[in-house]
Amino acid sequence: MHSYDEFTDRMARAVLEYTYERLRLDPVPLDRSVKPEELDARVGNWINAHGNDPEAVLRVFEDVLAPAVISIDSPRFLSFIPAAPTKASLLFDMVVSASSLSGISWLEAAGAVYAENQALRFLSDLAGLPASAGGCFVSGGSAANLSALVVARETARAKRPWVPRWRFAVGDQSHSSITNTARILDVDLLFVDAGERERLTGDALRRALRNDGDPESICAVVATAGTTNAGIVDDLASIADVCDEHDLWFHVDGAYGAAALLAPSARPLFAGIDRADSMIVDPHKWLFAPFDCAALLYREPARAKAVHAQQASYLDVIHDDDGEWNPTDYAYHLTRRARGLPLWFSLAVYGSDAYRDAIETVLSTARAAAARVRAQPHLELLREPELSIVLFRRSGWDADDYNAWSTRLLDEQIAFVTPSRWRGEPVARLAFLHPGTTIEIVDEILATTA
Repeated sequence: MHSYDEFTDRMARAVLEYTYERLRLDPVPLDRSVKPEELDARVGNWINAHGNDPEAVLRVFEDVLAPAVISIDSPRFLSFIPAAPTKASLLFDMVVSASSLSGISWLEAAGAVYAENQALRFLSDLAGLPASAGGCFVSGGSAANLSALVVARETARAKRPWVPRWRFAVGDQSHSSITNTARILDVDLLFVDAGERERLTGDALRRALRNDGDPESICAVVATAGTTNAGIVDDLASIADVCDEHDLWFHVDGAYGAAALLAPSARPLFAGIDRADSMIVDPHKWLFAPFDCAALLYREPARAKAVHAQQASYLDVIHDDDGEWNPTDYAYHLTRRARGLPLWFSLAVYGSDAYRDAIETVLSTARAAAARVRAQPHLELLREPELSIVLFRRSGWDADDYNAWSTRLLDEQIAFVTPSRWRGEPVARLAFLHPGTTIEIVDEILATTA
């Protein structure tokens, strides 16, 4: 299994040929999901004691398994938060895998960590964080939020050790991972009403703290820079003011939306993000990197290191030099792949202007889609898109109608559009991220609502 022989050579050529053909797809087909019983009948169990011919196994993947996956990098994938990795990032992800690169510490991964830190520096500068800022790449927004908020809690514990139980103040449109993080950390949540605009503001936060019976138990405020359901950016500057007034950790969850800092047309929405104590952005979303990759940044990384650095006799060697950067010290992980390298390679190959232009293209498409919705008498645009998510209602439809419409769109390979809910009612939701999603695709989708 670990030798490069004729068997391995044949397998490598087959896999690389498949990869080559997959990379050439333009556009990527949407494909569809299938029932478990269909896969049972068509695939069966390929894991046995004696193994199988690699080309036969690859053929099953290519002919049966891959077509049963809805391609998230298709320009017709408009559900959840899509992905659209660049060709350069996909290719370099292969390099990272084939090189078996570990990204734990400087000692065994200096070159990889150095390059990842260049990408982190680019993101820190984009947000306006100080030169001292830093962090690491983790698997996704959930892992990044958890890692940042445990630092927030421990920082508060050091300042107010008498508090018996901690809470996070969050907007009522915050991501589900924040609730999950609070559960894992055994921290309660103070939900702050975001009001009619569904946008958390400093005034609402200040009022909630003033009316709360135990403001000392709040250890952090979580703001969102691009909610996943509607793409709303909280009023970060006014929230930062309140955090300063009450000495609270200011965390910004920009997993989806913070990439739009690259776009001049959207950048004013993020005023105040430079004041965050911690922030996250997922390159595997709107920064066009492969899964899985989230950037976690701290204003003062030493605070995170004090919480996350793992101590064990066999790890002493990686902590001998304080000047060396160990990614494992800045999140709850230990073992990690160097998942930031594909982003670094893609940024280095294409340049940030290409990223800026791609994001502006997506924003323009979302605005054009909103205009198309407004022009249809049977459709109601629910709010002007701040970023790249368009919510609308079709008059006369209930939840069953939206679900049937979604199924039809996928069956006919027009698009993958799953319904959502807005203020308790079922609605349609288009999440734009792929620069190749055209307004003509939008017209195809909207035509099916007539």
